Amino acid sequence: MGNTESAVVQKRLTRFRPEERPAIDGVFNKLVCGGGGSEAAGNAITLQMLQSSMGSVASDSLVRRVFRCLCSIDPDLAAPAFGKADQRPASLVTREQLVIFLADTLRGTAEERAPLVLVMSQPPSSAAAAVTCGQVVEFVQDLISAVVQILTSRGRLDGWKPDKMADSSVGVKLLAENLCSELKPADPDSCDVSCLEDWIFRTPQVSLYLEMLADEGLSVSLSSCPPPRLLPPCRETPWNELDSLLDVPTLMFLAPQVPDGYSAPWRLAFSTQVHGESFTRMMASLTRGGPSLLLLKDTKGHVFGGFASHTWELKPQFQGDSRCFLFSVVPTMRVYTATGYNEHFMYLNQHQQTMPNGLGMGGQHEYFGLWLDSDFGRGHSRARPKCTTYSSPQLSGDEDFTLDSMEVWHVGKPPKAEEEEEEEEGKKSILFVDPEVQALMEMTGKTLHSEGLREPEDD
Repeated sequence: MGNTESAVVQKRLTRFRPEERPAIDGVFNKLVCGGGGSEAAGNAITLQMLQSSMGSVASDSLVRRVFRCLCSIDPDLAAPAFGKADQRPASLVTREQLVIFLADTLRGTAEERAPLVLVMSQPPSSAAAAVTCGQVVEFVQDLISAVVQILTSRGRLDGWKPDKMADSSVGVKLLAENLCSELKPADPDSCDVSCLEDWIFRTPQVSLYLEMLADEGLSVSLSSCPPPRLLPPCRETPWNELDSLLDVPTLMFLAPQVPDGYSAPWRLAFSTQVHGESFTRMMASLTRGGPSLLLLKDTKGHVFGGFASHTWELKPQFQGDSRCFLFSVVPTMRVYTATGYNEHFMYLNQHQQTMPNGLGMGGQHEYFGLWLDSDFGRGHSRARPKCTTYSSPQLSGDEDFTLDSMEVWHVGKPPKAEEEEEEEEGKKSILFVDPEVQALMEMTGKTLHSEGLREPEDD
């Protein structure tokens, strides 16, 4: 880059390590040369060039949003110049504008990203200093769609099969609404830069998705930044028999809520489509395999469920801990965590005459936040006004619902089999298993020669 660049641009470049700067500098050349219009555009980027680079992962609507944002950046201010869009070229992007955009999307703060989001949320030809919440939702929908396309086209699905899952277009809209529900405009439905800055700071997914768009759409390829993992690995799933209730945006929503949700594999344990409508069969899958995520769909089209923090036990008492939660997917995406009011996290029982028979999460007997009766076809979600354990509202279409379909996913490493535990226990010296033997030897003056010489056991 030349010495005529503004001091602001030079400062932006210092955010990248010396070995990364050639990659940032090379993005402009790739766009100009790869767009097939270097002679016509001279030393600038056109919309056609940007479409050529980003078109494989982003919709035309999103590409145009990015292009308008690039054109609006004032290199001297290092930010969009609101109200001055008519004073600068509307069809060309300079090298300095591109560098500022890359620095702020890839390494910027919420304060620096907020003006970019505002411009990308604006309708065409607008240069207003505020946008509506609805316009932000439309931009976020475009952004999430691009992320889903990146995961699909770049082979980052890690075992998931979108063609055997629910329609992602519905999940895109629901996830965008969920993220934008955190907007807190000072004026009703009017989001200015300060509102967006606060929202981006509190909603880290927005920054992550912007980084992915810039990195993949513009082929930045910084070797120091491995691609982020948005989906957990999927293992041991009979996709040839399954049409899952999950979709990719729903996984992007649920995975961060689950402990180790990105790293631990998800494994299908039960599905009404694959295994039939059997409470006994479902219960067998729950009582082995570790933590699980339950996903239900009722006949009114509502999709909801709960996360169980450990293997279910068949007993007439409540179980679980505060890591459990309830959630809704359709018609809204929301997570409801433990309130601390009580410890009625999980309940599983069968063949009892004096206690409820079925599966429950939250609330109390006969009044659960989520309940599935042992006859399997019926359940309820009661909350007047909220479930005491999770502060969740009614999750199902009707308070007493009829089940349409259900899935159980194990979402952690499977627990060790009893045989494995016994084998490991057998390998231990009796001196380390029985503290009374240790005490007797110490009283008689014997030394535990192997103490301190053994490899420390894994926690």
